[in-house]
Amino acid sequence: MSTNPQPALLFTRADVRRLLDLDVCIAAVESAFRALADGAAIGPGVLGTHVAGGGFHVKTAGLLGPRPRYVAKINANFPGNPARHGLPTIQGVLALFDAADGRVLALMDSGELTAHRTAAATAVAARHLARPDSGTIAILGCGLQGRHQLRALGRVLPLRRVLAWDTDRRALAGFAAELEAERGIEVTTVAGEPGAFLPADVIVTCTPSRVPILTRARVAPGTFVAGVGADSDDKSELAPDLLAGAVVVADILEQCARIGDLHHALEAGAMRIEDVHAELSQVVSGRRPGRTSPDEVTVFDSTGTALEDVAAAVAVYERGVAEGVGLEVALGDGAAQRPSY
Repeated sequence: MSTNPQPALLFTRADVRRLLDLDVCIAAVESAFRALADGAAIGPGVLGTHVAGGGFHVKTAGLLGPRPRYVAKINANFPGNPARHGLPTIQGVLALFDAADGRVLALMDSGELTAHRTAAATAVAARHLARPDSGTIAILGCGLQGRHQLRALGRVLPLRRVLAWDTDRRALAGFAAELEAERGIEVTTVAGEPGAFLPADVIVTCTPSRVPILTRARVAPGTFVAGVGADSDDKSELAPDLLAGAVVVADILEQCARIGDLHHALEAGAMRIEDVHAELSQVVSGRRPGRTSPDEVTVFDSTGTALEDVAAAVAVYERGVAEGVGLEVALGDGAAQRPSY
């Protein structure tokens, strides 16, 4: 029996940013949801705690197969951080384990990984729930996640025009300038009420809102809506009447019923749990259909699941090992050192 286990690798936020290719992340996240449908995943779990100004959540899940992997992620979410402290909204750490023998394979910054995998999940959902010709996207919330959402959706849809809305005019202007320069497409900014988003083919909400900002009246027939910001029971972006009048797909149904926009629709009596069309895993695997009509409104309730985290973390780890990136850390004994491979 070995008494000198292989050191874990430590990946900084810069490492994760370098190693996590967006196209690879999208493919990995889709594969993870398919694995869940096929019974080849360790079911996700979540634990949340509220504190003054924000909160913490712990998410866990795993993937089975020849090299089974498991993750546990602790994220702090403090929406006021950028303005008050100059710190990111999301900060945290992810631990990646070998699920066959329990070894800690890696520790990595979870902020960058969370941003990528959340956008990747929306892109996976859009492949099945958006109209293939969707060219206009509305982004409600112009922070880091809004940028990642636009980039990921641009990988799977022929986007030609961007409508951007935010209550922070400086954030709105910065978003428009950055994305116009990066993508070479028009970004139209809108302040005040987001009623101008009616003509959008795709609408993504990624805000810390505690009250609904998007109602059914503001959504045109045939639109795909992704509600990304409601990842705790006190957040709300999509009004109950929007979900009640749409084809709703949950990332994880039980989780969405507790902390997602679905949670508020159920509490309001606008819909029942059995009214939810499917989980994303069922759609990705073909067990349930995605979009079936050009005119139907489809909603993806995205609360975030560690299935996405384990998919992204494995991609970071495997590329890091291949390229010799990451700091070796002997957690049981010894000092950190750069890898020798």
